[in-house]
Amino acid sequence: MPRNHEVTTKHPLLDNKGELSEPGWSRSLLQKYDRSMIKAPKWRIKEWDYYLVLSDEFAGAFTISDDGYIGLQSVSLLTFGDKPWEHTETVLNAFPMGKINLPSSSESGITKYEDKRLQMKFEVLEGKRHITCHLENFHEGKPFDCNIYLEQPDMDSMVIATPWDKKHAFYYNQKINCMRASGYMQYDGKKYEFNPASDFGTLDWGRGVWTYDNTWHWGSGNSDIDGNTFGFNIGYGFGNTKAATENVIFYNGKAHKLDDITFHIPESSYMDPWKFTSSDGRFEMDFIPVLDRAACLDYKIIVSDQHQVFGKMSGTAILDDGTKIHVKDMMCFAEKVHNKY
Repeated sequence: MPRNHEVTTKHPLLDNKGELSEPGWSRSLLQKYDRSMIKAPKWRIKEWDYYLVLSDEFAGAFTISDDGYIGLQSVSLLTFGDKPWEHTETVLNAFPMGKINLPSSSESGITKYEDKRLQMKFEVLEGKRHITCHLENFHEGKPFDCNIYLEQPDMDSMVIATPWDKKHAFYYNQKINCMRASGYMQYDGKKYEFNPASDFGTLDWGRGVWTYDNTWHWGSGNSDIDGNTFGFNIGYGFGNTKAATENVIFYNGKAHKLDDITFHIPESSYMDPWKFTSSDGRFEMDFIPVLDRAACLDYKIIVSDQHQVFGKMSGTAILDDGTKIHVKDMMCFAEKVHNKY
């Protein structure tokens, strides 16, 4: 059965009891997030901004987050050449509980984190986003720097509001795909420059109250296909999706809603070929992994087992009007993450 209730009016995200007023999906942030309306303890609130900027040859990922009893700020550099390579550096903060002051909307404001080692800022400008970062001793004693612009014309995004099966717990999330990227990253004497004709950034903006033990699947990618912008967001495991899934195709700024997607991850290895299938037949893809950005943390109370796999996707996606889009060797990622936190 299709699960695709679309929210179309502006109103507060939470009611007076601290529960979602209207579970569903929307094309923009129609439901207003207000941290003071949350009824759960402060240490259960999770807020984050995550940017991924991706080309066929390299990528950068940037996170500023306040996850209640822990803050997690991270920078990743990935290269996909003959010998794929990645390095992630993470700064942890104890009990930020709102002190990082992430904006209540993705549509304006500045998200920033600063200490002696790391200065990172995400700024919303007119029709674009600006990412700057300087990190001392990123790897082998050498610093990392970036100065990146992402174009954001008037276009649809994917917004989801789902409850967890626990009182006062909810997931409010926006994915903005297909933002053309320019600017550069710099590390170890090498400059990695983004080309807006072919390279894109994605924003994963999230606010909510999570349950403790969760496993999710998420995949995302963007490309230019014959002069048309194409992107997708697929995933599950983020709360109760009875009202709506977060599966969407983006084509020239418009969102095309999908039903259920299944990730077929080989048991043999994350680096073996994957498949993606859809309940409505509108997203059928093969995926050839290039790099597994694997991370496993086990602090007993806080456990994280992550596999963010970058690779090339080929197959077909079908728009709302039946138009078939042929995808060939599109660089993207898909992940499976298990967290206790």
